[in-house]
Amino acid sequence: MRDLNILICEGNTPEEGKVFTDVGIPTHTESLKESLANFNTNLKIDVLNPCLELDLNQIVPNLNKYDGLIWGGSSLNIYNDTPEIRRQISFMKECFKNINKILAICWGMQVAVTAAGGEVKKGVNGSHIGIANEVQLTDSGINNSFYKDKSKKFNTPAFNFDEVVTVPQNSVHLAFNKINNIQGLNFKSGVSEIWGLQYHPEITYEKMIDIIKFRKKALIENRKRFQNEDEINNHINFIKDEIKISEKNSRMVELRNWLNIIS
Repeated sequence: MRDLNILICEGNTPEEGKVFTDVGIPTHTESLKESLANFNTNLKIDVLNPCLELDLNQIVPNLNKYDGLIWGGSSLNIYNDTPEIRRQISFMKECFKNINKILAICWGMQVAVTAAGGEVKKGVNGSHIGIANEVQLTDSGINNSFYKDKSKKFNTPAFNFDEVVTVPQNSVHLAFNKINNIQGLNFKSGVSEIWGLQYHPEITYEKMIDIIKFRKKALIENRKRFQNEDEINNHINFIKDEIKISEKNSRMVELRNWLNIIS
Protein backbone atom coordinates (compact mmCIF):
# COMPACT_ATOMS: atom_id res chain seq x y z
CA MET A 1 0.00 0.00 0.00
CA ARG A 2 1.48 3.37 -1.06
CA ASP A 3 1.97 6.37 1.18
CA LEU A 4 -1.30 8.24 1.61
CA ASN A 5 -2.14 11.77 2.72
CA ILE A 6 -5.08 11.61 5.11
CA LEU A 7 -7.01 14.41 6.77
CA ILE A 8 -8.80 13.56 10.01
CA CYS A 9 -11.52 15.88 11.28
CA GLU A 10 -12.15 15.67 15.01
CA GLY A 11 -15.87 15.89 15.72
CA ASN A 12 -15.73 16.83 19.40
CA THR A 13 -15.04 20.29 20.69
CA PRO A 14 -11.61 20.67 22.32
CA GLU A 15 -13.37 21.01 25.68
CA GLU A 16 -15.22 17.72 25.23
CA GLY A 17 -12.05 16.01 24.07
CA LYS A 18 -10.28 17.18 27.23
CA VAL A 19 -13.08 15.71 29.36
CA PHE A 20 -12.15 12.29 27.98
CA THR A 21 -8.36 12.63 27.99
CA ASP A 22 -8.40 13.91 31.57
CA VAL A 23 -9.71 10.50 32.67
CA GLY A 24 -7.40 8.53 30.36
CA ILE A 25 -9.83 7.86 27.49
CA PRO A 26 -8.25 8.49 24.06
CA THR A 27 -9.91 10.92 21.67
CA HIS A 28 -11.60 9.61 18.52
CA THR A 29 -8.65 10.91 16.52
CA GLU A 30 -6.18 8.95 18.63
CA SER A 31 -8.28 5.80 18.23
CA LEU A 32 -8.40 6.33 14.47
CA LYS A 33 -4.65 6.76 14.17
CA GLU A 34 -3.98 3.61 16.19
CA SER A 35 -6.45 1.52 14.18
CA LEU A 36 -5.28 2.79 10.79
CA ALA A 37 -1.69 1.87 11.69
CA ASN A 38 -2.73 -1.78 11.69
CA PHE A 39 -3.03 -1.55 7.91
CA ASN A 40 -0.60 1.18 6.84
CA THR A 41 2.23 2.59 8.91
CA ASN A 42 3.20 5.15 6.25
CA LEU A 43 0.15 7.38 6.42
CA LYS A 44 0.76 11.12 6.45
CA ILE A 45 -2.00 12.37 8.72
CA ASP A 46 -3.10 15.93 9.38
CA VAL A 47 -5.76 16.74 11.97
CA LEU A 48 -8.26 19.60 11.97
CA ASN A 49 -11.01 20.51 14.39
CA PRO A 50 -13.80 22.16 12.35
CA CYS A 51 -15.63 23.09 15.57
CA LEU A 52 -13.18 25.98 15.71
CA GLU A 53 -13.18 29.15 13.64
CA LEU A 54 -10.71 28.03 10.99
CA ASP A 55 -9.04 30.28 8.44
CA LEU A 56 -10.67 28.67 5.42
CA ASN A 57 -8.74 30.93 3.05
CA GLN A 58 -5.60 29.14 4.20
CA ILE A 59 -7.05 25.63 4.47
CA VAL A 60 -9.43 25.13 1.54
CA PRO A 61 -6.85 25.65 -1.26
CA ASN A 62 -4.81 22.76 0.16
CA LEU A 63 -7.63 20.25 0.65
CA ASN A 64 -7.15 18.62 -2.74
CA LYS A 65 -3.73 17.31 -1.67
CA TYR A 66 -5.44 14.67 0.48
CA ASP A 67 -6.14 11.17 -0.78
CA GLY A 68 -8.96 10.89 1.71
CA LEU A 69 -10.77 12.42 4.64
CA ILE A 70 -11.96 10.63 7.78
CA TRP A 71 -14.51 12.43 9.93
CA GLY A 72 -14.92 10.88 13.36
CA GLY A 73 -17.38 10.77 16.22
CA SER A 74 -18.70 13.40 18.63
CA SER A 75 -20.98 13.92 21.60
CA LEU A 76 -22.85 16.64 19.69
CA ASN A 77 -26.37 16.36 18.23
CA ILE A 78 -26.59 17.58 14.65
CA TYR A 79 -30.09 19.04 15.05
CA ASN A 80 -28.89 21.51 17.71
CA ASP A 81 -28.19 24.82 16.01
CA THR A 82 -24.88 25.81 17.60
CA PRO A 83 -21.90 27.62 16.04
CA GLU A 84 -19.71 24.51 16.44
CA ILE A 85 -22.20 22.40 14.49
CA ARG A 86 -22.77 25.01 11.78
CA ARG A 87 -19.01 25.28 11.26
CA GLN A 88 -18.71 21.52 10.85
CA ILE A 89 -21.50 21.35 8.28
CA SER A 90 -20.00 24.26 6.34
CA PHE A 91 -16.54 22.70 6.35
CA MET A 92 -17.92 19.36 5.18
CA LYS A 93 -19.44 21.19 2.20
CA GLU A 94 -15.99 22.59 1.39
CA CYS A 95 -14.57 19.07 1.59
CA PHE A 96 -17.22 17.92 -0.91
CA LYS A 97 -15.65 20.34 -3.41
CA ASN A 98 -12.08 19.22 -2.90
CA ILE A 99 -11.58 15.68 -1.49
CA ASN A 100 -12.49 12.66 -3.60
CA LYS A 101 -12.89 9.99 -0.91
CA ILE A 102 -14.49 10.45 2.51
CA LEU A 103 -15.03 7.98 5.35
CA ALA A 104 -17.63 9.45 7.72
CA ILE A 105 -18.01 7.60 11.02
CA CYS A 106 -21.02 7.98 13.37
CA TRP A 107 -21.20 11.74 13.94
CA GLY A 108 -19.18 12.13 10.75
CA MET A 109 -21.89 10.37 8.76
CA GLN A 110 -24.53 12.59 10.35
CA VAL A 111 -22.58 15.71 9.35
CA ALA A 112 -22.03 14.41 5.80
CA VAL A 113 -25.66 13.42 5.35
CA THR A 114 -26.85 16.82 6.62
CA ALA A 115 -24.39 18.70 4.42
CA ALA A 116 -25.60 16.70 1.40
CA GLY A 117 -29.28 17.48 2.02
CA GLY A 118 -30.35 14.55 4.21
CA GLU A 119 -31.72 14.64 7.74
CA VAL A 120 -30.80 13.27 11.17
CA LYS A 121 -33.11 13.01 14.17
CA LYS A 122 -33.13 11.43 17.61
CA GLY A 123 -33.41 7.66 17.24
CA VAL A 124 -36.94 6.32 17.68
CA ASN A 125 -36.01 2.66 18.26
CA GLY A 126 -33.48 3.16 21.03
CA SER A 127 -29.74 3.70 21.16
CA HIS A 128 -26.46 1.84 20.99
CA ILE A 129 -24.40 1.88 24.16
CA GLY A 130 -21.00 0.41 23.37
CA ILE A 131 -22.24 -2.22 20.92
CA ALA A 132 -24.57 -2.62 17.95
CA ASN A 133 -26.04 -6.10 17.60
CA GLU A 134 -26.79 -7.94 14.38
CA VAL A 135 -25.85 -5.32 11.84
CA GLN A 136 -26.75 -6.80 8.46
CA LEU A 137 -25.41 -6.01 5.01
CA THR A 138 -27.86 -5.29 2.24
CA ASP A 139 -27.29 -6.87 -1.17
CA SER A 140 -25.63 -3.61 -2.19
CA GLY A 141 -23.42 -3.79 0.89
CA ILE A 142 -22.39 -7.36 0.13
CA ASN A 143 -21.34 -6.29 -3.36
CA ASN A 144 -19.56 -3.09 -2.31
CA SER A 145 -15.76 -3.34 -2.08
CA PHE A 146 -15.96 -1.36 1.15
CA TYR A 147 -17.32 -4.51 2.82
CA LYS A 148 -14.97 -7.04 1.23
CA ASP A 149 -14.41 -9.99 3.64
CA LYS A 150 -17.02 -8.69 6.10
CA SER A 151 -19.60 -11.10 7.49
CA LYS A 152 -23.14 -10.53 6.24
CA LYS A 153 -24.27 -10.14 9.84
CA PHE A 154 -22.05 -8.89 12.65
CA ASN A 155 -21.84 -7.15 16.02
CA THR A 156 -19.70 -4.04 16.27
CA PRO A 157 -18.70 -1.23 18.64
CA ALA A 158 -21.22 1.63 18.53
CA PHE A 159 -22.39 4.53 20.67
CA ASN A 160 -25.19 6.71 19.35
CA PHE A 161 -28.57 8.18 20.23
CA ASP A 162 -29.38 9.77 16.86
CA GLU A 163 -29.97 8.31 13.41
CA VAL A 164 -30.19 9.20 9.73
CA VAL A 165 -33.85 9.41 8.72
CA THR A 166 -33.53 10.92 5.22
CA VAL A 167 -30.61 9.99 3.00
CA PRO A 168 -29.05 12.21 0.32
CA GLN A 169 -30.25 11.78 -3.26
CA ASN A 170 -28.98 8.65 -5.05
CA SER A 171 -27.61 7.08 -1.84
CA VAL A 172 -26.88 3.35 -1.74
CA HIS A 173 -28.04 1.61 1.45
CA LEU A 174 -25.27 -0.71 2.67
CA ALA A 175 -26.17 -1.92 6.17
CA PHE A 176 -28.88 -1.82 8.85
CA ASN A 177 -30.03 -3.28 12.16
CA LYS A 178 -33.21 -3.17 14.24
CA ILE A 179 -32.15 0.05 16.01
CA ASN A 180 -30.96 2.11 13.04
CA ASN A 181 -32.07 1.44 9.49
CA ILE A 182 -29.03 3.33 8.20
CA GLN A 183 -25.91 1.66 9.58
CA GLY A 184 -23.96 1.92 6.35
CA LEU A 185 -24.39 4.30 3.42
CA ASN A 186 -22.60 5.18 0.17
CA PHE A 187 -23.34 8.39 -1.73
CA LYS A 188 -21.75 11.15 -3.76
CA SER A 189 -21.73 14.89 -3.30
CA GLY A 190 -19.66 17.31 -5.36
CA VAL A 191 -16.39 15.58 -6.23
CA SER A 192 -16.63 13.32 -3.18
CA GLU A 193 -17.65 9.71 -2.76
CA ILE A 194 -18.69 9.16 0.83
CA TRP A 195 -18.90 5.96 2.83
CA GLY A 196 -20.87 6.56 6.02
CA LEU A 197 -21.06 4.32 9.08
CA GLN A 198 -23.24 4.74 12.14
CA TYR A 199 -21.01 2.35 14.12
CA HIS A 200 -17.33 2.54 15.10
CA PRO A 201 -14.92 0.01 13.54
CA GLU A 202 -12.00 2.13 14.77
CA ILE A 203 -12.88 1.91 18.48
CA THR A 204 -12.23 -1.12 20.65
CA TYR A 205 -14.85 -2.66 22.91
CA GLU A 206 -12.50 -1.98 25.80
CA LYS A 207 -12.67 1.76 25.10
CA MET A 208 -16.45 1.53 24.83
CA ILE A 209 -16.57 -0.02 28.28
CA ASP A 210 -14.42 2.81 29.64
CA ILE A 211 -16.82 5.36 28.12
CA ILE A 212 -19.83 3.57 29.63
CA LYS A 213 -18.22 3.57 33.06
CA PHE A 214 -17.31 7.25 32.72
CA ARG A 215 -20.82 8.19 31.61
CA LYS A 216 -22.78 5.83 33.85
CA LYS A 217 -24.42 8.61 35.88
CA ALA A 218 -25.60 10.39 32.73
CA LEU A 219 -26.79 7.12 31.19
CA ILE A 220 -28.98 6.49 34.23
CA GLU A 221 -30.15 10.00 35.20
CA ASN A 222 -30.15 11.97 31.93
CA ARG A 223 -30.45 9.47 29.10
CA LYS A 224 -32.67 7.08 31.11
CA ARG A 225 -30.96 4.24 29.24
CA PHE A 226 -30.42 2.17 32.39
CA GLN A 227 -32.32 2.09 35.65
CA ASN A 228 -29.33 1.46 37.92
CA GLU A 229 -25.67 0.46 38.06
CA ASP A 230 -26.53 -3.24 38.14
CA GLU A 231 -28.08 -2.91 34.67
CA ILE A 232 -24.98 -1.11 33.45
CA ASN A 233 -22.71 -3.80 34.88
CA ASN A 234 -24.78 -6.51 33.18
CA HIS A 235 -24.47 -4.65 29.90
CA ILE A 236 -20.71 -4.31 30.35
CA ASN A 237 -20.47 -8.06 30.98
CA PHE A 238 -22.39 -8.64 27.74
CA ILE A 239 -19.79 -6.56 25.88
CA LYS A 240 -16.97 -8.44 27.62
CA ASP A 241 -18.43 -11.67 26.29
CA GLU A 242 -18.34 -10.15 22.80
CA ILE A 243 -14.66 -9.30 23.28
CA LYS A 244 -13.91 -13.00 23.78
CA ILE A 245 -15.20 -13.87 20.31
CA SER A 246 -14.40 -10.68 18.41
CA GLU A 247 -11.47 -10.71 15.99
CA LYS A 248 -9.68 -7.37 15.60
CA ASN A 249 -9.00 -7.36 11.88
CA SER A 250 -12.53 -8.51 11.11
CA ARG A 251 -13.92 -5.74 13.31
CA MET A 252 -11.84 -3.15 11.46
CA VAL A 253 -12.02 -4.53 7.93
CA GLU A 254 -13.92 -1.44 6.73
CA LEU A 255 -10.84 0.69 7.52
CA ARG A 256 -8.58 -1.66 5.56
CA ASN A 257 -10.94 -1.70 2.60
CA TRP A 258 -11.31 2.07 2.54
CA LEU A 259 -7.54 2.51 2.52
CA ASN A 260 -7.34 0.06 -0.37
CA ILE A 261 -10.05 1.99 -2.25
CA ILE A 262 -8.18 5.28 -2.01
CA SER A 263 -4.74 3.79 -2.77
